Amino acid sequence: MGKLKKHSLVLGLVSLVTAGSLTACDDGRAGAEGAAKQLASSLAALDVGQLAVEGKDAAAANDQLKAVFEGLDAKPAVASGDVKLDGDTATFPLNYTWNIGSAKWEYSSEATLKKSGDKWAVQWTPAILAPELSEGETLSVKTVPAQRGQILGAGDAPIVEDRPVFRVGIDKTKVPAEQADASARAMATLLGLDAEEYAKQVAASGPQAFVEGIVLRAYTAEVTEAKIEAIPGGSSILDSMALAPTRTFARALLGSVGQASAEQIENSNDALRAGDTTGTGGLQQKYDSLLRGKDGVEVLATPEVKSEGETLGTKVFFSSLPSPGTTLKTTLDLKLQQLAEETLAGVGPASAIVALKPSTGAVLAAASGPGSNGYNTALLGQYAPGSTFKIVDSLAMFRNGATPDSKVECPSTLTVDGRTFKNAEGYPESSLGSVALRDAFAHSCNTAFINARDAVSQDQLESAAQALGVAVEAPKLGADAFLGSVPGAAEGTEHAASMIGQGKVLFSPLSAAVMAASVANGAPVSPQLVLNADGAQNADAAQNPSASAAPTESGGASPSSASVSAAPVSPASTKPITKEEAAALSDMMRAVVTSGHAGFLAEVPGTPVGAKTGTAEFGNDNPPKTHAWIVATHGDLAVAVFVEEGGLGATTSGPLLKSFLTAAG
Repeated sequence: MGKLKKHSLVLGLVSLVTAGSLTACDDGRAGAEGAAKQLASSLAALDVGQLAVEGKDAAAANDQLKAVFEGLDAKPAVASGDVKLDGDTATFPLNYTWNIGSAKWEYSSEATLKKSGDKWAVQWTPAILAPELSEGETLSVKTVPAQRGQILGAGDAPIVEDRPVFRVGIDKTKVPAEQADASARAMATLLGLDAEEYAKQVAASGPQAFVEGIVLRAYTAEVTEAKIEAIPGGSSILDSMALAPTRTFARALLGSVGQASAEQIENSNDALRAGDTTGTGGLQQKYDSLLRGKDGVEVLATPEVKSEGETLGTKVFFSSLPSPGTTLKTTLDLKLQQLAEETLAGVGPASAIVALKPSTGAVLAAASGPGSNGYNTALLGQYAPGSTFKIVDSLAMFRNGATPDSKVECPSTLTVDGRTFKNAEGYPESSLGSVALRDAFAHSCNTAFINARDAVSQDQLESAAQALGVAVEAPKLGADAFLGSVPGAAEGTEHAASMIGQGKVLFSPLSAAVMAASVANGAPVSPQLVLNADGAQNADAAQNPSASAAPTESGGASPSSASVSAAPVSPASTKPITKEEAAALSDMMRAVVTSGHAGFLAEVPGTPVGAKTGTAEFGNDNPPKTHAWIVATHGDLAVAVFVEEGGLGATTSGPLLKSFLTAAG
């Protein structure tokens, strides 16, 4: 072929390709191969409208292409294979690759081109798009949900597992289109939903849709099966869902499971789609990628509906099996967790009970009361610990040479830089003056501990707190938590306030329980909640922001806060508490029960109880509001009880602790 002829051929091919036609040259192989590649790229772009097509109008073929693949919500990669030429006919495979959810679907179809003049025309059939696809069929994706992993408690007792539920809503196949809006509003009224919003959801759903309104564990007096079915289109579907034993069981700690919200889907980096189930809050959200597993998918060919209403059978073109979620193992004791929640059931303000096993650090219960309004007060709350912090003071004093028998001065009031500190109302006069440190601790003499401020520096307080496992890292916990904050520098009234657990000293109920547990253990306790956290595949940071809680002006934690302030934490103390120091602290904690103001705990059966109460003022009211604390040790059990607006620790939190310990046995 001469240069001029070659040049003309190239120009001719370029012009034809630009025009979208399929052309041939010489024996036709080059043109057929070019036409095959152009068909593949057009299919990948979901647009064959510019190709030469036989067997169907090009526009109709393009419409069919889009209709067939619309339900896959993706575009394929398509490559043409080796072209076999037989005169004016060329055949070749089309190799498709689809990413459907987390699965890859690969297949080949057969395509045929026929030369007409100097063009190659596609012989259009639905089978070009997928083998065995028939005229009128369209493809769609059905998700095959993975079984969500369980959350287990101590001894592998199931906490969250599949339990029966009723999905209640409107089935649009059972209600005339003109009646759907009225039915939606009636259902919303019955279920206590926003009628306008639910009506919009029903209107936006397809004619075959079931539009869920609410999920019930069981019918109630207000929402009965009869009332549901009395609404045209009203339906109740028996299903199962991963749930805890009760609606409120450890809800703030565990989180919940439900359909992904629009915001969660947007922030999931394509991991979630509409209709997917995902975790919200707590461990369910933190470990969602571990618990959720991977859904399987099915690609179905749905036939068109015949005029007489008959349809052909649905065909499965592709399927991938789901991978079940992994079980999350925790240390929660179901009995103690339920007992803690029952103990707090009647408490109005935000409250918490945390129970640890000192010998192992296992978190046995972490309950947040109903007044916490769903916030994880037990692990994330940030509050001034009040006189429970005198455990830290005392350790620092021991390290400066004091003993439980050392004499300290306990005046009725003490003024520091113009600020007057006093003891709690009702402090016994018999324990004023020069008293043993044990006595000052048992009756919680504020002035005695503030008097020790010159002998105990702020950095010594910080070190003593860390020696007790507070304000340090908790690498085994496996949950978002606030572990306490004790500033290493403070002077004047701020340092004096620190000596009685106020100022900038902040604890969570968890950190208070850790402090008590370290005394009982004779060594620092590092709490542990999730046993297989090391193998967990935490969800993307954008999907699962770190839980934290910013302090409010009262020194508490805001229930509406989404995350814990980045209070500085340190590695484990280089000088941990010793068994001898712990024994001295245990001696003084026992004195709180035998001679101090927690004598009511002497009635708790079993091993002797050691305790320390705490009352921390906050806010600007006159008289000020107070946080009520008490921590205790009882054999291999350490407990912290907290009530946000609770009066005195001994009179408010104390009875709750007694009830809990007595029932715990």
